[in-house]
Amino acid sequence: MSDAHHRLEAGRAETQRRLASLTRDFDGVVAASRDSNADDEHDPEGATIAFEREQTGALVSQAHRHLAEIDAALERVAAGTYGICEECGEPIAEGRLEARPVARTCISCAAAH
Repeated sequence: MSDAHHRLEAGRAETQRRLASLTRDFDGVVAASRDSNADDEHDPEGATIAFEREQTGALVSQAHRHLAEIDAALERVAAGTYGICEECGEPIAEGRLEARPVARTCISCAAAH
C-alpha cells in the first residue's frame, strides 16, 4: 500500500471518528431541544439551542463532504491518477498532497480558481 493510501485511510478513520462524535453531539442537542419546553423565539436559551443545532449540523455536513473527498481520492489512488492535477495534467507537489491529501489540483490551478 502506498503512503498516499495510508495517509488517506488515516484521514478517513479520523473523519469517521469526528463524524460519530458530532452525530452524538447533534443528537444530544436535538434531544435537549425536544425535552425542553423552550420557545426558541421568546426564550433566551432557545436561541442558543437553535444556534448549537445549526452549528453542529453544519459540522456534520462538512465531515460528510470530507469523507466523500477522501473516497474520491482513494478511487484516484486505485485508478493510478492520484497526484495528477485534474486541470493541467501535471503532478501535484508532494508538499501539497501532504498538507491536503484530497487535493485534485496543483497549486497553480487552484490559485487560478
